[in-house]
Amino acid sequence: MARMDSANVERFEANRDRLASLAYRLLGSAAEAEDAVQDTFLRWHAADREHIEIPEAWLTKVVTNLSLDRLRSAKMRRERAVGDWLPEPLLDGDPMLGPADTVEQRESVTLAVLTLMERLTPVERAVYVLREAFSYSHAEIAEILDITESASQQHAHRARRRVAVAHTVSEVDRSSARRIVEAFVDAASSGRTERLVALLTDDATAISDGAGQTRKLLRYSVPEQIASAMRAAFKPTPAKRKLVGGSPAMHAGVINGCPAIIAAIEERVVGVVVLDVRGGKVAAVRGVADPDRLGRVTERWRRRERDDSFIQSW
Repeated sequence: MARMDSANVERFEANRDRLASLAYRLLGSAAEAEDAVQDTFLRWHAADREHIEIPEAWLTKVVTNLSLDRLRSAKMRRERAVGDWLPEPLLDGDPMLGPADTVEQRESVTLAVLTLMERLTPVERAVYVLREAFSYSHAEIAEILDITESASQQHAHRARRRVAVAHTVSEVDRSSARRIVEAFVDAASSGRTERLVALLTDDATAISDGAGQTRKLLRYSVPEQIASAMRAAFKPTPAKRKLVGGSPAMHAGVINGCPAIIAAIEERVVGVVVLDVRGGKVAAVRGVADPDRLGRVTERWRRRERDDSFIQSW
């Protein structure tokens, strides 16, 4: 094993954020992505680095294939087989979100697209991410995945067709997110479902992990049904406060590029509700409150300066 000097450690660290954002897009999980990056570091440490011509390309190939191994694992297939899985949310500014210079890059990390990518085979998912989010050529992708260039093109075509979705907002700053979130919460809390229905598209959907208390995701697909569910969800009760360990404040934020409601008790995030917006209306609502999926969001939340809450105590 070649000795790992400081220059090689620094070279790896210079690539860490890019590798993590690639692994996150492939896996939809920050924790799994971090594990894949750490395993890549161990491979880098053990490698005969004198014979690696382009370290960045070598590292990309290793983290991609380690991520594919995880996607193919029996454990992960069981966890996601019945569709009772939501991607792990990330707060805006998190380096794991990766490049966001183009519409394709921004959309590739939304919870909507990460969820739709579950329809893809592991190789299709890798081709889609490498092509759309990281702008690799088909020749480069073929080298990374050990497939032919024509196969890469075919996988990309199938992936784009299966992940075809209506465009969500591509530019969301904190002020616009706050306007959207406050209007949504105000309507949901009003007790009048028609106010919330008016904010939803005709084909709106809602999905929630039930704060990890249910084995199956909660799904709603009729605007009136969604409005009733949201009205109930945003009504505080002693049981809900007991579940999260207190009375959280409600903040507006941006999660995976979309407006979001962030519920936090002091420096601990206890839930997020992410809103996909299309044509000025809410097309999808995704709620994540399982503590196992909020570790990364909480970690980043503690480090940042936050806007005032719009509900100080729920």
